[in-house]
Amino acid sequence: MLAIRLPPSIEKRLEKLARRTGRTKTFYVRQAILEHLDDLEDLYQAERTLDRIRAGEEQTIPLEDALMRHGLED
Repeated sequence: MLAIRLPPSIEKRLEKLARRTGRTKTFYVRQAILEHLDDLEDLYQAERTLDRIRAGEEQTIPLEDALMRHGLED
C-alpha cells in the first residue's frame, strides 16, 4: 500500500483525466510509476557503471572496435 500527496494542480489534472476516460486515478498513477521505474533504474545503473569506469574498475572499448568485432562496420 502506498499513499502519496500530490499538489492540488496535479490532483485536479488527474481527476479530470480519470473522469474523461472512465479510468481511476489509481490506474494512471500506477501507469506513470511503471513507465518511469525502468528509466530510473537504468539511470542509476548507468551512474554506478560510470563511477566504476572513472575509478578504473571497469574498462570500455571504442565504438568502432565493438562494431568491427561484430561485423557491423560498413
